[in-house]
Amino acid sequence: MLFVLAEIKLRTGMFSIEEKMQNISSHKHFILSGFEELGELRPVLFIPFFLMFIVALLANSLLVYVVISQRSLHQPMSILIAGMACVELCLPVFFVPNMLLNLLFDWKGISLIGCLVQMHFIHFFGAFQTTFLVWMALDRYFAICTPLSYHELMALQRFLKFIIPLAVRNMLLITLFVSFAGKLSFCRNVMNHCFCEHMALVELACGSTTINSLAGLMAIFFIPVFDFFVITASYTLIFSSALRSSSSGVKALHTCITHIIVLTFSLTLALIAFLSYRVKSELPEAIRVFFSTMYLLFPSCFNPIIYGIRTTEIRQHMLKTLTHWAH
Repeated sequence: MLFVLAEIKLRTGMFSIEEKMQNISSHKHFILSGFEELGELRPVLFIPFFLMFIVALLANSLLVYVVISQRSLHQPMSILIAGMACVELCLPVFFVPNMLLNLLFDWKGISLIGCLVQMHFIHFFGAFQTTFLVWMALDRYFAICTPLSYHELMALQRFLKFIIPLAVRNMLLITLFVSFAGKLSFCRNVMNHCFCEHMALVELACGSTTINSLAGLMAIFFIPVFDFFVITASYTLIFSSALRSSSSGVKALHTCITHIIVLTFSLTLALIAFLSYRVKSELPEAIRVFFSTMYLLFPSCFNPIIYGIRTTEIRQHMLKTLTHWAH
């Protein structure tokens, strides 16, 4: 889903003929000018983004610590939830600190190498947000539709056949379009964003960006779109099975509702961010940058809280851990 934001405006990737004809050396340093329209109010954004960053770090760190330290939570679903928390712990680390320095101290510069590295990690960890939801959906499918074979199917040796292909897919596709972006020549160096996104960087390039558009569209189709269809198919089979067995219906709803909430919020944020790009001419640039930033940052704050509240075993151990630390 993250890549939908990165490709909306790369349909043709063509700049003006005059610009192509100019012999302009490629820029190697860029200026991140997101929220520039706010003027003197721009530093005020440091406060909410800093608070969200702290919440994301603390909530995800606590969730990971609780799952690792409690042997009773060493179960497939709890481990997957901890893995998701690791992703949402790492994702903001690669762009929020730089963004906060930009907002507070007006430190806007970033090199091409730094931009590409930041872009790679943002999209790489962003891709695993939907991939972990796929693995969680498979876990629920095995638990509810094939309960007698659940432990056998979720054994690490068996489940690796679902983990390795998707992880390799994410790595290859992200590396592909980031590498293509790094080979471009850039006629402009002012990026209207607070961090390096694929689309934001490629828009600054000279000449054709068709191959970048195709690489990005491949990533869109093979990562978030593919993951969405797998998740949808899994939950369709789960609820079909629940309808045929009234005794398991309540269990199916209880065990799946948390993942459905997370998926719904992710899709809603993706849709809002997508529309903010489509109606860009009618929206202030600051609104577009805000939505694309919240698309990445808000789930890192929201998801660990939801999993901590709705997963009984994790909630109980988190409360015990906090109580122990308080004393």
